[in-house]
Amino acid sequence: MEDNSTLMAVASGVMDRSRLGSLLERERASYRDEHPRSFEAYTGSRHLFGRVPMTWMNKSAGGFPLYGAKAHGARVEDIDGGVLIDFCLGDTGAMAGHSPEPMVNAVVAQISRQGGVTTMMPTVDADWVAAELSRRFGLPFWSFALTATDANRWAIRLARAITGRPKILVNSYCYHGTVDESLIVVGPDGRGVSREGNIGAPTDVTITSRVAEYNDLEGLERELAHRDVAAVLMEPALTNMGIVLPQDGYLAGVRALTAKYGTLLINDETHTFSAGPGGCTLAWDLAPDLLTIGKAIAGGIPAAAYGLSGELAHHLENRSDLDMVDVGGVGGTLSGNPVSVAAMRATLEHVLTDEAFERMIELAGRFTAGVQHVIDSYGLPWSVSQLGARTEYRFTSPPPLNGTESHAATDAELEDYLHVYLANRGILITPFHNMALMSPATTADDVDRHHEVFGEAVAELVS
Repeated sequence: MEDNSTLMAVASGVMDRSRLGSLLERERASYRDEHPRSFEAYTGSRHLFGRVPMTWMNKSAGGFPLYGAKAHGARVEDIDGGVLIDFCLGDTGAMAGHSPEPMVNAVVAQISRQGGVTTMMPTVDADWVAAELSRRFGLPFWSFALTATDANRWAIRLARAITGRPKILVNSYCYHGTVDESLIVVGPDGRGVSREGNIGAPTDVTITSRVAEYNDLEGLERELAHRDVAAVLMEPALTNMGIVLPQDGYLAGVRALTAKYGTLLINDETHTFSAGPGGCTLAWDLAPDLLTIGKAIAGGIPAAAYGLSGELAHHLENRSDLDMVDVGGVGGTLSGNPVSVAAMRATLEHVLTDEAFERMIELAGRFTAGVQHVIDSYGLPWSVSQLGARTEYRFTSPPPLNGTESHAATDAELEDYLHVYLANRGILITPFHNMALMSPATTADDVDRHHEVFGEAVAELVS
């Protein structure tokens, strides 16, 4: 990174958009030259839909994805031999670091000791995991799925069964996996509309859902006043459209309004788990009726969980009209399998511990401060936000207050430039936005290396 005097000398500089296109072209050419095997694998794919295992893998600043060869701790290696400091961490799925030893040992032991991979039988580890999730998040009863999407789907079904109401309310530009009810945004006239690009919706999303902007209690109350909303499904802080933090009193207001209108509250902590060992729910003393979480809790092995309050559990147990055995599950016979459960126990008990979160959050603070220093030194109208072990920089200042503002602040060309510039110099951040996540294996040197390269990338843009 340039020294402070050099940075301050250009503090009044303005980003030169005319140079951005040529810089991005230069970086993409370098990316192509340095990754011939990844390029060959991508262009040579013949039977994968979209050329990749999942079509979202086409979101690549370099024009094609890097193909993975190895991953360990806070490092990934591509098939061309390039080693990258990994701040993406599987977009939270590898928040424990890649292949943490306790999780690997637990999974290998489960498989190799003739314990089986999936048996449709409970294991004693499952009760330990449920008790630990209860300690962290405060909800006394838990069950398992394989993805947070499935956990959210089941939570929605429970909410509808309990309340007898048909609709679910979400925040505009939220992210809850591929839940159909969540693909609704606030339109220009303030009314809910289907999110642009929604694929194969089973019905008009405005029939199943209502929507309100994050940080807008007035808009939330207006929608809840219809008294047809079974549950508000929300992240305590928005993450997928960039980090959007709650204003003072907002989350308490959400809880008060849901209680006022007889609506249940579901906290989706899948990404906001970065806030601490019990996510935002513990860190901010929240009290949801249900909670969903996935990705990180099993160290990268597919697993998710959903918790519910004692009151809701008692209500459901006494509903003779609900078939909780035959049609009461989401995710099927693989949910709660012995391997996933063993991975969850090892990760929660030995990797993503309370102490580990302290170190991760401290590193994220270092990351945030370093990015802010570069932004301030160059006088750029950007901002940076932190949610525990997660940090994100945005191309707007002040930071957005809701999902629609956050979406409007997207600058695809600038984002691609920074992403491919970083990748060309051995740093990987989340491809969908400018998010950096800390793991127990991440070091201060890793953070400082990001700042060095980030500062160089910004310097080339300032006139």
